[in-house]
Amino acid sequence: MDKKHLFVTDLDGTLLNADSKVSSLSAGIISSLSREGALITVATARTPATVEPLLCETATSIPAIVMTGAAMWDRKEKRYIDPTLVATDVIPDIMELFAKSEVNPFIYVLPDEGSVMTVYHNGKLTGAEQRFVDDRRGLRLKRFCLDSPRGAEFPLPGTILIFAMGPRDRLDPVAGQLKADGRCSVSYYNDIFNHDLAYIEIFGPGVSKAAAIRRLADSLGATRITVYGDNLNDLSMMRIADEGVAVANAVPELIAAATRTIGPNTESSVARDIMKQMEFHP
Repeated sequence: MDKKHLFVTDLDGTLLNADSKVSSLSAGIISSLSREGALITVATARTPATVEPLLCETATSIPAIVMTGAAMWDRKEKRYIDPTLVATDVIPDIMELFAKSEVNPFIYVLPDEGSVMTVYHNGKLTGAEQRFVDDRRGLRLKRFCLDSPRGAEFPLPGTILIFAMGPRDRLDPVAGQLKADGRCSVSYYNDIFNHDLAYIEIFGPGVSKAAAIRRLADSLGATRITVYGDNLNDLSMMRIADEGVAVANAVPELIAAATRTIGPNTESSVARDIMKQMEFHP
């Protein structure tokens, strides 16, 4: 087994199956290999609040890359590692742009101590925002503080993400100005079902899955990196990996960029491939 080979997989559409779960087979393979010393982890846009329930039956021994690389997550100690925060002096400018567009963002703030993140939102929730909150209520590692101006009017030093959803015509100018400004990392994309609905994620400077993977690999002394993905936001990590692997259900652009393609996410293909790779390097 090559214990200097780092394997990093996206979650949704890649490691997770059609039911958005880690299959029993995948959990068993990854857990067994990790206990033997294999370097296997995930890189996801999700927060630890949803990563932990998804990986509850999957043992890993190295940090998870969460929030698109804005932080790593120590699964054993239940704590954030190496977070990249949004500078407090930038937040008022960001909030002014949202105010002009009449969109109220969610502001994600890390705790000074402990593991529970607070998410602030000011103003009345739209229907889409209400569904977003309802889907995340009751999570052990995240709490919502709704109809509260605190995160916006009093910028907090632990702000790691400013996230908003709304009509594209309102968010277009926000995304355009923030990208041109250059003080933050900005991800802007459409809802896959409703193209009139857009999402914007604002992180500190230099945040990406690729940058986080590189830092993790350096900290572990990894000599080879293999990544697995399915969507456009996985392209950056493929560019810095020794081997970029696409699942069969990936978007065409990712398949074209990949070193090779394996089976679909519905067949535990990532875990099976990692097992084959580890057997190939005894």
